[in-house]
Amino acid sequence: MAPGLYTDIGKKTRDLLYRDYCTHQKFTLTTCTPEGVAITAAGTRLNESIFGELQTQLKTKNLTVDIKTNSESDLLTTVTVDGLGTPGLKSILSLVVPDQRSGKLDFLYLHELAGLNASVGLNPNPMVNLSGVFGSKELSVGVDVSFDTATSNFTKYNAALSLTNQDLIASLHLNNHGDTLTASYYHLVKLHSSTAAVGAELSHSFSRNESTMIFGSQHSLDPHTTAKARFNNYGMASALVQHEWRPKSLITISGEVDTKAIEKSTKVGLSLVLKP
Repeated sequence: MAPGLYTDIGKKTRDLLYRDYCTHQKFTLTTCTPEGVAITAAGTRLNESIFGELQTQLKTKNLTVDIKTNSESDLLTTVTVDGLGTPGLKSILSLVVPDQRSGKLDFLYLHELAGLNASVGLNPNPMVNLSGVFGSKELSVGVDVSFDTATSNFTKYNAALSLTNQDLIASLHLNNHGDTLTASYYHLVKLHSSTAAVGAELSHSFSRNESTMIFGSQHSLDPHTTAKARFNNYGMASALVQHEWRPKSLITISGEVDTKAIEKSTKVGLSLVLKP
C-alpha cells in the first residue's frame, strides 16, 4: 500500500547497486514439509572461515513463526501476527537467546496515505524507535528517530524524501544526525525485447567533507538471466550474472576488482539458492 514504510524509500536504487553482490561463497537450500513447514539451511565461506545457519518457518493463517540458529549458537525467534483486527496492522516479536536484553516488539501499519513502524525493546530501559512515511505513491516524506530511555537521548534522527513516476524514482536522505546527505536515482529503461535499469547514489559527509558516488546498471539478458555492473569514484568495479534455472532457484556469480590496483587478485563470489 502506498506510500510504504520508511525503509522503502530509495530501496529500488539500493537493490540495484548492492543486492546480490558478494565476494564469498554461499549455499542456501530450502525444503518444505507436507504440513507447510519450511526449513532453510545456509552455509557461507568467507576467507578461511565457514558460517552456518538453520531456519525453520511455520505459517498458519495470519501467524508466522521463524526460528533461526547459527554456528555461533545464537537462537533468534520471530513471531509475526498479521491483521490484529485492523487491516494493514502487523506485530512482530523477536528475541535472541542467550541475549536476554535483545527482545523487541514491532508494530507496522500500512495505509493509503501513511506507513508507520514503531518498535520498543523488552527490557527495563528500552530503546524506542519510530519511523513514518506520509504522502502518496508519487510523493512522500518520512522521518526515522530512536530514543534511548536509559540516557534520555535521541540516538538517531533521519529524514527522507521520495519522488516517483512511472519509470523514475528519486530520493533524498539526511542521516547521521544531519551529517550525511545522500541522493539516489533509479531509472527503468524499456528496450525492444527486454528491460534495463540504471541507478546512481551520491553521498556527502559534511564533517569529513568527503563524497562517495556509485553508478550501476542492470540488464535482462533473457527472462531468466540478469546481468548487473557498478562502479564507484574510488575505482572499485563489480559485476554479476544471475540465472534462475528453475522457479525461485538462483545461481549468482559475481566479481570485484580495484581498477587502481590491477595487480591485486580479483575477488570472485558464488551464491547458490535452491528452493522447491
